[in-house]
Amino acid sequence: MTKLIPETREWLEATGFAVVNEAPWLEALTHGSFNGGGNATSEADYQRLEFLGDRVLGLSVAAWLYSAGDAPEGRLSQRLNALVSGATCARIARNINLPDHIRLGKQAREDGGADSDNILGDVVEALIGASFIEHGYDVTRDQIYRLWDGELSGDSGKAKHPKSALQEWAAGNRRAMPNYDVVDRSGPDHAASFTVRVSIHNVGEAEGTASSKSEAEKRAAQAFLEEFG
Repeated sequence: MTKLIPETREWLEATGFAVVNEAPWLEALTHGSFNGGGNATSEADYQRLEFLGDRVLGLSVAAWLYSAGDAPEGRLSQRLNALVSGATCARIARNINLPDHIRLGKQAREDGGADSDNILGDVVEALIGASFIEHGYDVTRDQIYRLWDGELSGDSGKAKHPKSALQEWAAGNRRAMPNYDVVDRSGPDHAASFTVRVSIHNVGEAEGTASSKSEAEKRAAQAFLEEFG
C-alpha cells in the first residue's frame, strides 16, 4: 500500500493538517497524470475530494463573511467569489509550499504543472476535502480560517467595479460571460439617458439606467449581482 513520503507527512502536520489515515491525503495530492506516468498501480486522483472541499470552503467563508458585518447580499457574494476563486486558492497553495508535494506525472511536472494556478487551486480544495473526511466540519473550518487569515482580513473582493465583479462571479460559477445590450436611448445628446440590459445565459438579466452607457452598464451589473449573486 502506497504511503505518504515522510517529508510530505511532516509538511502536512506542520501546515495544520493532522493525518490519521493517509489514504485521503494521498488522494488529495495526486493529479490525474500521476497514474499515467509509469506507476505500477492506478491511484485515485484529487477530483472527488476537490468537489467536496470546494463546498466546505464556500460554506466556511460564507459563514465568516456573514458574521463579520452587515454587508448586503450582493457585496457578500462579491467578496465570497474573490476569496474562494482559483487565483486565491493558488496563492494559498504557494504560501504553504504546496507545489513541492503534488504527485504529478513526469510530463505534467516538466510542463510546469506544479506551478499551474488551476492545479494548485484544485489541490488546496482537495486537501480541505480530505480534512473534512478525517476531522469533520468544525476542525476543517478553523483550518481554513488560519490559512485564509490574510485574505479574510485584506481587501479581496472589496470595492471592485461591478462589471469586474460580475465577470468574476460568472467565471467562479462556471457560467457564460455577461452580455451587455443598450435597450433604450432617449433625450438630447447633452442630456441623454441610456438603459443597458446585462444577461447571463441560463441565469437571468438585469437593467441599469444612467446618463452614459458605461455608467448604465455598471448599474446593470450591480443590479444583477444584487439579484442573482
